[in-house]
Amino acid sequence: MLKLTRWTTAHRRIVVIAWIVLAAGVLFASQAIGKKNANNFSLPNTDSQRAVDLLQSRFPAQAGDADQIVFHTRTGKLTDSSARATIAPMLARIARLPHVAGVVSPYAPGSSAISKAGTIGFATVEFDQAVDKLPKAAINRVITTAETARSSTLQVELGGQAIKQAQQASLGFATGVGLIAAMAVLLLSFGSLLAMGLPIVTALFGLGAGLGVIGLGSHLVDMADFSSELALMIGLGVGIDYALFIVTRYRDAYRENGGDVQSAVELAMNTAGRAILFAGATVVIALLGMFALGVSFIYGAAIAASLGVLLVLAASLTLLPALLMFTGKRVGRTRRSRSARPHEARAGFWLRWVGLIQRRPAWAALASTALLLLLAAPALGLRLGSSDSGNDSTKQTTRRAYDLLATGFGSGFNGPLLLAVRLPAAGDTGGLAKFTTALRHTPGIASVAAPRLNPARDTAAISVYPTTSPQSAQTTSLVKRLRSDVLPSIAKTTGAAVYVGGATATQVDFARVLSGKLPLFIGLVVLISALLLLIVFRSLLIPVQAALMNLLSIAAALGVVQAIFERGWLAGLIGVQPGPIDAFIPVMVFAIVFGLSMDYEVFLVSRIHEEWQHRDDASAAVREGVANTGRVITAAAAVMVAVFISFAAGDDRVLKLFGVAMATAVFLDAIVIRSVLMPAVLELFGRRTWAFPSWADRRLPRLAIEAPATRPELALDEAA
Repeated sequence: MLKLTRWTTAHRRIVVIAWIVLAAGVLFASQAIGKKNANNFSLPNTDSQRAVDLLQSRFPAQAGDADQIVFHTRTGKLTDSSARATIAPMLARIARLPHVAGVVSPYAPGSSAISKAGTIGFATVEFDQAVDKLPKAAINRVITTAETARSSTLQVELGGQAIKQAQQASLGFATGVGLIAAMAVLLLSFGSLLAMGLPIVTALFGLGAGLGVIGLGSHLVDMADFSSELALMIGLGVGIDYALFIVTRYRDAYRENGGDVQSAVELAMNTAGRAILFAGATVVIALLGMFALGVSFIYGAAIAASLGVLLVLAASLTLLPALLMFTGKRVGRTRRSRSARPHEARAGFWLRWVGLIQRRPAWAALASTALLLLLAAPALGLRLGSSDSGNDSTKQTTRRAYDLLATGFGSGFNGPLLLAVRLPAAGDTGGLAKFTTALRHTPGIASVAAPRLNPARDTAAISVYPTTSPQSAQTTSLVKRLRSDVLPSIAKTTGAAVYVGGATATQVDFARVLSGKLPLFIGLVVLISALLLLIVFRSLLIPVQAALMNLLSIAAALGVVQAIFERGWLAGLIGVQPGPIDAFIPVMVFAIVFGLSMDYEVFLVSRIHEEWQHRDDASAAVREGVANTGRVITAAAAVMVAVFISFAAGDDRVLKLFGVAMATAVFLDAIVIRSVLMPAVLELFGRRTWAFPSWADRRLPRLAIEAPATRPELALDEAA
């Protein structure tokens, strides 16, 4: 670390210019080429994937995405000539657009696409590709063409997966709110505009380069539509935090060494810099651990988030020390540094607080654990699924289309099931009648469309409309019942093969696959992280404590999310409707929060370990470690909470889920775990915290994240 720091400080002008060129260059290239979104829901060995594969190979016209254009006449009926004269020509124009395979008009014979009241109807737009492969420009042309039919008497809305993906809202406002909140927290923490600005500038340069690389990488790797937003959310939080840790340590060193900028920068990078390098590596490991799930949908999001973290980490380790060489004297010489020495500043709130914890460690540990378990309790009722467009903002056309379809035809019309049937022989369609008859008599099914045959007449597609919404638990039960009870016996007697597919069935399979692999993923990430902590700190307790406490904070965060988003407690405050938790949320929240929690774990434990090596007094080490890091950890947590909550204030349900879950987890980690539970547990264990078998110490490799000298004054001498 010292070699890297000395090189960056010696070539500080080159480093700053290089970062400006890098960030501007990749952002410009990314904007010029454009970003490619791809929600690839490939789920090998599932019924829904078999349906997709069958239709793609034998019936490609039915394998693409199918979206709806919904009409509502405010006067008269849709069957009136005036309505027909507006709708029919518009649908004809859409049918000629690129990537549109066909359009089923509400006036087509047998379509049953006009409600009984005659005021609501829908046309089905069949695209020639799945939603993850459709160009956004092609979807937007469909949207703009459909909107030309809107008038004071005719409401036109659009719904479906492709429409939803194309209508993703910008996060510019949320990002701005998060930045302003972060600046306010940093200004209160540092009391200096310049010191406040350094973490912001460093994070923005790293984040700008990261978003540019992500945009370019989206052409090489399939990335879900929320990948950049997720990387922005995480990168902004950790980038400011990493820089905050370094600037705080720099200011302490600058005040202690009498104003030597070079030595203070080297000490800050050789202590806090090492800690954030280890913490950042842990975040990336946790994110890339999602590859162990074997679900391609989240690969792109994992890569995007990892790139965001890596670039802001690189900026903190190279750009920040270079900037400190230009501004170090003004950052270090603050009003606070002239009026209070470090030991006087420490004799404040945090010393009194940790003293209170150390006087009653058992009670503190029990109370904090009970609180976390209480918050985690709702997570036992977590129902994984996929929220539908009924949870979108009423400002979005997808939500208005959803409401119109539910009013006119029932909630199930918003998420039809698509049965793919491979016939025993070409033209052998006798069994199709048995399938449709059985489906129409199955409880939970509102209607069944007539089977559609491919040109070779060896494959059929049947649209099935449930009575309940796509996100309903009853719809999930219906899918399972069709697969296990209704369809197998008919398939056996007719010799046909039938698979239940469609977007709703895919989400059911997605939730099942992730739920089955989640324990393996958690175990893998926890094991690797614990092993790294074991090697670094040479302690048996520290890895166990870190794993259990991080799991507690994540479970509590998921409990809060379940209570708000699924049970509907306080849901009105953030504008969400009760529904299932999207299946990938617990996986990604675990990966991200576990990695972020390691930031605080490493920063705090490394300082406690430093004091332990110097004093050989376990209680004093905990006291000094918490007193020296408590303020910066809570300030860093406040920055992250502000950033995450700002994203939760948007209209996108997925980002609301991420924002609330991560803000809750970070808050609990910093306030309950690092400030109460962890010091209480370490106080109870005392010297046994650092017990480690001598044979293991000899055999394990050494990975130091602390300066070779354990005291600041010694480290400064060595750095000089």
